[in-house]
Amino acid sequence: MSSNNITNPGPLGLMGFGMTTILLNIHNAGFFPLTSVILSMDIFYGGITQIIADIFEYKKGNTFAATASSSYGFFWLSLIGLLMLPEIASVQVTSADFLAVYLTLCGVSLPYLCIYVCWHVKG
Repeated sequence: MSSNNITNPGPLGLMGFGMTTILLNIHNAGFFPLTSVILSMDIFYGGITQIIADIFEYKKGNTFAATASSSYGFFWLSLIGLLMLPEIASVQVTSADFLAVYLTLCGVSLPYLCIYVCWHVKG
């Protein structure tokens, strides 16, 4: 299969990111506790699905979308690791301050991705 015959994986990656973000923020707003619904969405739809979309974006030669999709996919998987490792292994719980540093570092990439798009997309 040539790369021209691959469908656009971008919507899949965006849906994985968007729906996972909304569901987690509903929890963060206090409407629901952190349950298996949220964790499953983060692992499978937010994490693994975005990594699959990344593989197809890479095959199509779309470096920006591949970078964004894989970054967000691995972000969701690492966030689940931060939340679940203390529950399943003898790992110390991450402090709120250190979690804030982690989320800040992940958030720093967003402006760079936006700048890249604005600089390279010719309208």
